[in-house]
Amino acid sequence: MMQLPLNKHILITFVVLVVAIVLFALSQIDLIVQDILFDFDSKQWILNRDLQPYKFLFYDGIKKFLIFSVLLLILFSVIFYKTRVIQEYKKGILIVVLSSILVPVVIGGLKKYTNMPCPKNEIHYGGIYPKTAVWEQYPKELTKKPKIRCWPAGHASGGFALLSLFFLFKTKKNKRLALLGALLVGWSMGIYKMLIGDHFLSHTIITMVLSWLIIVTIVTISNNSLKAKI
Repeated sequence: MMQLPLNKHILITFVVLVVAIVLFALSQIDLIVQDILFDFDSKQWILNRDLQPYKFLFYDGIKKFLIFSVLLLILFSVIFYKTRVIQEYKKGILIVVLSSILVPVVIGGLKKYTNMPCPKNEIHYGGIYPKTAVWEQYPKELTKKPKIRCWPAGHASGGFALLSLFFLFKTKKNKRLALLGALLVGWSMGIYKMLIGDHFLSHTIITMVLSWLIIVTIVTISNNSLKAKI
């Protein structure tokens, strides 16, 4: 996958991101999938957002664990900076730390401006907002409503930031395991939010692709900075 030059990889990922945005906006895929997760008779989602242990495992707990893990990684890197292991992996550690910060920050920032509804907000599921594309505007009667922050999927971004672990490990086996683990964490967080009506399938897919785009951009800038120093 990463045998392509990073600049080309960035371009390809960006094209995939644009195609995904357009495809889901112009199709009914989101509704087809989300309808399976909603009981139209009881007007309830398949999973109650306050139901435990799911809320702790896939929302509160996993967020705290990810934040704690990054802080622990930073702490160990500072304390043991001069050791052989840290010196050998310091570039990868920097990429993981930057990605863990920038991926959620960038995606969280986008959520503030896109003003896209969650499934629970749409008329189809008992809300007040019509299905809309990210480039469309709401009817005039809805423009004065407070902005809603549902696109892309912010919660899953913390999990997908772990895709940066690909650049930490050295062997192909470990790189593949890192990608698999990151996808497992990201999608478990994303699917949970789908089950409680907070996100469509497209929200999580777009977050995944955008996360990878941010990570590869960080790696490219990091590589260019090292070349400039040399």
